[in-house]
Amino acid sequence: MATLPSSHCCHTYSQPLPPSSSSSSVSYLPVYSSVHGRLRRVSISSIPRRFVSAKLSLQNAVGLQDGPAAPAVNPIDNEAPFEKLKDGLLSAPSSKESKDTAVFNVNESESTVSITVVGASGDLAKKKIFPALFALFYEDCLPKHFTIYGYARSKMTDAELRDMVSKTLTCRIDKRENCGEKMDQFLQRCFYHSGQYDSQDHFAELDKKLKEHEAGRVPNRLFYLSIPPNIFIDAVCCASSSASSGNGWTRVIVEKPFGRDSESSATLTSALKQYLEEDQIFRIDHYLGKELVENLSVLRFSNLIFEPLWSRQYIRNVQFIFSEDFGTEGRGGYFDNYGIIRDIMQNHLLQILALFAMETPVSLDAEDIRNEKVLIVLAWCQVKVLRSMRPLQLENVVTGQYKSHVRGGITYPAYTDDKTVPKDSLTPTFAAAALFIDNARWDGVPFLMKAGKALHNKRAEIRVQFRHVPGNLYRSIGTDLDRATNELVIRVQPDEAIVLKINNKVPGLGMRLDRSNLNLHYAARYSKEIPDAYERLLLDAIEGERRLFIRSDELDAAWALFTPLLKEIEEKKVIPEYYPYGSRGPVGAHYLAARYKVRWGDVDVEV
Repeated sequence: MATLPSSHCCHTYSQPLPPSSSSSSVSYLPVYSSVHGRLRRVSISSIPRRFVSAKLSLQNAVGLQDGPAAPAVNPIDNEAPFEKLKDGLLSAPSSKESKDTAVFNVNESESTVSITVVGASGDLAKKKIFPALFALFYEDCLPKHFTIYGYARSKMTDAELRDMVSKTLTCRIDKRENCGEKMDQFLQRCFYHSGQYDSQDHFAELDKKLKEHEAGRVPNRLFYLSIPPNIFIDAVCCASSSASSGNGWTRVIVEKPFGRDSESSATLTSALKQYLEEDQIFRIDHYLGKELVENLSVLRFSNLIFEPLWSRQYIRNVQFIFSEDFGTEGRGGYFDNYGIIRDIMQNHLLQILALFAMETPVSLDAEDIRNEKVLIVLAWCQVKVLRSMRPLQLENVVTGQYKSHVRGGITYPAYTDDKTVPKDSLTPTFAAAALFIDNARWDGVPFLMKAGKALHNKRAEIRVQFRHVPGNLYRSIGTDLDRATNELVIRVQPDEAIVLKINNKVPGLGMRLDRSNLNLHYAARYSKEIPDAYERLLLDAIEGERRLFIRSDELDAAWALFTPLLKEIEEKKVIPEYYPYGSRGPVGAHYLAARYKVRWGDVDVEV
């Protein structure tokens, strides 16, 4: 970890600080090839590990050649190669260490991973983190040696933690007969330690317990901060000083919100970097772990039919739609401090937009992908320098707040009916915005975002509406041109699907057109259930894969885009448009789209 500053944030310092350790990211996988008859090792660090066959043996690795056949290599023990490779990967050195060692030795001592869920008694830990860890264990994705510790202020025994966790676990993957046995095995790896988040002594006690389970193996440690952001720094300070790994890697997963504007976000980042290196910080946005978001780049970059169309020449507009059919319901106090723009648009939707609009990255390497995303977002933030992007204007934004509504004899509450929300609150529960990227690829294309609570349905999707066919031959038969345009729908949730809407002739002697769907419905196409986003992201964090985590400069750029708009809304006390609970949202959102000759794709949704 980073060198600790002279001023301490933790309480009761009674023990010396352990040696700092760098973060770990697996940078090299040993692959042998022959050049001029000599063996050399080739780095394939640019390929994420999960894209390399999991059962790659060292003997097979030797077979990857770029010259004459390589001679046999006897010193390498090839017995049980997968287990050795798996443990070796998880104990690989950090990027900083890699520069000194060039490659890691697969014959090093076995490693172990200790996962500490800080805030283990909270809803997120119970509903998402522990079930995701069990799913990974169930699918044999966790390393051979691992331990899970819950850490929170609540007094609890190991048995009580296991009982609490067991109530949230399900064998949802394929309901194998050994589910109960796997649950028991998983729960036996779960332990609990009670402590304050700002106590170095309590984290030092945790450190002793972790060492007992690590049993002399190379210790790798992952801390998941499932706690309010106001105590992030205290927990990180104490974990880094008292419970970091001495000779393995230490990583910290940080949940949003990452501040509430540019200034607070920069302060948080600066404070975290007092105790952690950037590559130890994994800022999680669970939407980036969604299967269809992960598939977005595959759809575009591996299908020749889409890549040439991915520009202003063929795309009329792109819509990012997020809706929930419930209100704040118990989270009013938290939500009122942030609002829908900070909670959904500034992170989830903007990150997806950046993935959608980015240029082709050099490789699948995490840094190459994140560099392209940053360039898209930075184009918005550096308007005065690059003159490439119009800043977000208040006139291109519509805000709303849901009000009480009676439907079917049931009265649904207004946002301000929540006892934790001030009666005069102007916090938006709905927002729609039009954004523009003025570069060669996207000049003039409206990127429309819409997010809201207490709407008529629950969905998250990307809608790509293509331009009209020039000189359409079938205009004369009364075709609705708006409805006749092609549309690509990527439904992120629920009921994941990719749908391409096309025009075709209805069978018969006459000439009548119909709009049909070419539908990749995941539930129908694939029998295996789709993993939860937290499963993917937790596995990535354990493996050191950073593609789907947010880098500090990405975060800075995103806040630089939205902070001026948010300040203007708050300073002018903009009154949101009120919409009934369970409706389609404010009428103003439709006027906003119409200004750019666009109709929201979910208005008369067939798909």
